[in-house]
Amino acid sequence: MTDLVTWAELGGSLAAISGAAYARHAHPAAYWSTVGLPVSVVRLLASYSSTMEACGLTVEPSRWRALAVKAATRREVRPVPPRRGLIRPTTGLRLRLRLAPGQEPADVAASAERLRHAWGVHAVYVRDVKPGVVELRLVGFDVLRKVRMPRRVPGGPLRVPVALREDATAFVRDYHAVPHELVLGATLSGKSMYLRNLLTGLAAQPVVLVGIDCKRGVELAPFAPRLSALATDADQAAELLPVLVKEMEDRYDLIKARQGLAPGAPDEQITSDIWGLPESERPYPIVLFIDEVAELFLVATRKEEERRDEMVTQLIRLAQLGRAAGIYLEVCGQRFGAELGKGATMLRAQLTGRVCHRVNDEASAKMALGDIAPEAVFAACAIAAELPGLAVVGDTSGGWSRIRIPHLSLADAAATCRETAHLAPDVPALTPFRPYVPPVPVKGSATVATPRPVTE
Repeated sequence: MTDLVTWAELGGSLAAISGAAYARHAHPAAYWSTVGLPVSVVRLLASYSSTMEACGLTVEPSRWRALAVKAATRREVRPVPPRRGLIRPTTGLRLRLRLAPGQEPADVAASAERLRHAWGVHAVYVRDVKPGVVELRLVGFDVLRKVRMPRRVPGGPLRVPVALREDATAFVRDYHAVPHELVLGATLSGKSMYLRNLLTGLAAQPVVLVGIDCKRGVELAPFAPRLSALATDADQAAELLPVLVKEMEDRYDLIKARQGLAPGAPDEQITSDIWGLPESERPYPIVLFIDEVAELFLVATRKEEERRDEMVTQLIRLAQLGRAAGIYLEVCGQRFGAELGKGATMLRAQLTGRVCHRVNDEASAKMALGDIAPEAVFAACAIAAELPGLAVVGDTSGGWSRIRIPHLSLADAAATCRETAHLAPDVPALTPFRPYVPPVPVKGSATVATPRPVTE
């Protein structure tokens, strides 16, 4: 009987260990909630002071504190670590640290890798909250392996959560903060998935969506019910872009007319963009999606070269002046360098946001990130082909991070665009470019009478 109990206990332990190992690999979120979270909290609480001292994040105590410790306990006075706040569980752990005098957030960020190993978590990220306070975000597992977007994401007009950052926060595409963006990526890298998530997110908002897809519309045609205009080749794009430039000029005339107010007009009525106009007078924002932008630059004849120069000039004007008029650019392609021709570098310089998926060479990564965050180029070159949708995102502030786009099937995206087709604003200037949408057949419909052949 004793042997039976011993074997049962041994078998139960082996089963528990095997189950935990399987859950850690197959269901990391469940493993973290049940096993990883309690273990990491205990490890953090037990080794906090010693870990901070080993990382060089402690300082000598103040003179009054040293005297009080000696008088009360008569023990040796030890260095003081940063004061720790409450521990809040998420997909990892979050806690705030009040830095000691003489410390700065860069000191904590430099020790992030040491803290990761000491507390047994997947990654540690440091964020500056306010002077003297930083937030540590401990991520318990690789959240980019299986993307699950947070339930609560701050939204709003022209704000679309499109991907998940590696620190388990949502990457929100905010057109107010970053008006224009460049998205680069090789074939099957996830570039189309990014475009699909972004377009369907905007489809639920009162935004004019315009597309230029020189691949005969194969990428943007499924979203035709929600698009206000679509050009499927370079010839149509050459006709569409002047219309957008004219629309931009008309909006500037509207803003200028608003600025010509009487001397006693309130300050809140003075504006320099469409967002300062009254809601009744404010035109709808326009987002222009350009897929495979290189097709607009490639030419074979002199006539095509003249057309190319006109289109590039119009795109540069939209990029330079479009933000105040509520016109935003989303430029996508596999490669976008100076070899495309005159104006390519100037246009790229106007695109504030950068998203770089897996690329075929280092030069392509430098085109996207080299001029804003050189250290991000190496991260972009390290993206494996087995991880479609993984990308490095950055902006002209120099900051960058890794993101991954959640999977969204083309059928679901097309269905969303059909359901939100009634939200497409009416822009008379774009009516000639509105794509044809075939009527959807009604399910279960039957003919009224059965046709019969006519006999003589």
